[in-house]
Amino acid sequence: MIKNFINEFKKFALRGNVIDMAVGIIIGASFGKIADSLVKDIIMPPLGLLLGKVDFKNWFLVLNDGVVEGPYASLEAAQSAGAITLNIGLFLNTLLSFVIVAFAVFVLIKSINTLQDKVLAAEKRAADKEEAATIKVCPYCCSEIPMQATRCPHCTSKLK
Repeated sequence: MIKNFINEFKKFALRGNVIDMAVGIIIGASFGKIADSLVKDIIMPPLGLLLGKVDFKNWFLVLNDGVVEGPYASLEAAQSAGAITLNIGLFLNTLLSFVIVAFAVFVLIKSINTLQDKVLAAEKRAADKEEAATIKVCPYCCSEIPMQATRCPHCTSKLK
């Protein structure tokens, strides 16, 4: 019973699509970290500098003071004092990371769809050529007929 269960699990786990899914999840998580770093380390610092030296990480509103009353110099100070905060800057960082990841996924899907369309078009052209080799046109009624036909099934004309 247990041996059968283990064998079925091995068969399931080693199936190609399960391994592909695992690789996709791992790469997706890594890509998410790259996008997060791009936003936090590359995009937001110059944007904060342009907006008057704003550090988005420390852009927050205090909803309720903590044990130590504010104002707080940073988000960490507010949180360590037990204050309840609305973390606007962290939300903006996360939102921008999402937009970057979503755009990258869109570009990837668009590329895959374009490639699939090209492959399908090539397959259709090949099928059309193959079909054209097995079909001829009746010179009398212009109907498509099999290449081996000696008489047109539509107009009953004798063919050469």
